This record gives sequence, structure tokens and C-alpha cells, in this order.
Amino acid sequence: MIRLKELGNELKAVSDWVRGRRPPVHDARALADFVNEHAAFLVQKGIYEYSRARAGHYAKVLFKEQAFIEAVDRARWSAFPIGLAMVGELVEGALRPLAGDARNDELEAVAALVLSVFDRYPLPAGLDAKTWSDARTALARHMQLVGLHPPKRAFEIADPFAKAYFDLLPINEELRRSEFPTIHSYLRVTLCNVHAELTKRADLPGVLASLLATAKP
Repeated sequence: MIRLKELGNELKAVSDWVRGRRPPVHDARALADFVNEHAAFLVQKGIYEYSRARAGHYAKVLFKEQAFIEAVDRARWSAFPIGLAMVGELVEGALRPLAGDARNDELEAVAALVLSVFDRYPLPAGLDAKTWSDARTALARHMQLVGLHPPKRAFEIADPFAKAYFDLLPINEELRRSEFPTIHSYLRVTLCNVHAELTKRADLPGVLASLLATAKP
């Protein structure tokens, strides 16, 4: 989620990403940044690319219309907690096998970290306070329930969220009705890529140690 004052840093981060200079994930703070960036990327890329593809030759015109810009903004902010839930569950699943007897502490620490990312952002324009608060409550609840089942494979994590994400796309329902499988597949593939990126960049034992240390009173 880009703010104007952060635009320079975001552009540098994108440049580094393209050139392959992606920073390592070695502690809780870096993990929080990873969750933030990939949750935002996951939901925003789908919204923007699907909207452009659906609009076809009219995409440039559509993306200049204020009403559509506002609709896209509402969609991406409404979808952000969904992205956090998916990436948060993915991260928890990657760390859980290393936690041993500290499994409950690990789960609580990951949940707290995911919620801290949500709390980085004030109430977005276009959403009411209750909607934003309810989204946080649902996110917290999901992160609590993650520990009740074995870690899912990355692509499976998308399954419970795909319909809610699809319903947020800022395109008329009649026009997108037949395209749910495409969006579902997009989420599954992208989560596999996020998992590959996490395992490539992260020192998972070090991240877990940092998380548990951070979580201690």
C-alpha cells in the first residue's frame, strides 16, 4: 500500500526486486515487511491486471475515470486483510515445523506480527470504521484457527478466500461471472511464488528465534 511520502522508497524497492537485490529476511522486522509487501502485491496485482484485461482497449480510459479509481481503491483496501490472512498462514506454516515445543508461542507470535502489519494503516478512504474493524477481527480469528489444522500447501491456502476476493473485483458481476476459476488459479499460483520467495530469502530458524524473542514480555 503506497503512500506519497513513501513513493521514493517503494520505487527503490521495486527496482531492487527487478534487479534481484532482494533483501534477506533474517528477523521479525524483516518478516513483517515481507508479509506487508507480498500481501499487498498479491491482492493488488490481481485487481489491476484483471481490470485491465477485462477493459481491453478501453483500459486507459477506464483507469482515468474517478469513479473507477475510487472503486479500485476500495477493492484493494478491502482485499488487503484477505491478503494478510493468506500470506500470514503461509508464513506460519513455514515456521511451524521448526517450533517444536514452542508451537503455541510461534502461532501467537506470527498472529501478532500479521495484525501489526494491518495496524500500520489508518482507516482507508472509502471504507467505514466498522468494516475496517470487522476486517481486523476476522483476520485475528483466522490466525487463531490456523493452528487447528496441519500446515497447508501454499496453493491450498487460497481456496477459502478465493470467492471473497473475487467478489471484490471492481467489474460488474455479470461480466466476470464465468471467470472465477481464472482468479482462483491466479491466487494459487501467486501464493506458490510467495512461498518460494520466502524459503529463498529467509533464514527461517533465525526469523523464528527473533519472533519468539520479540513476543516475550
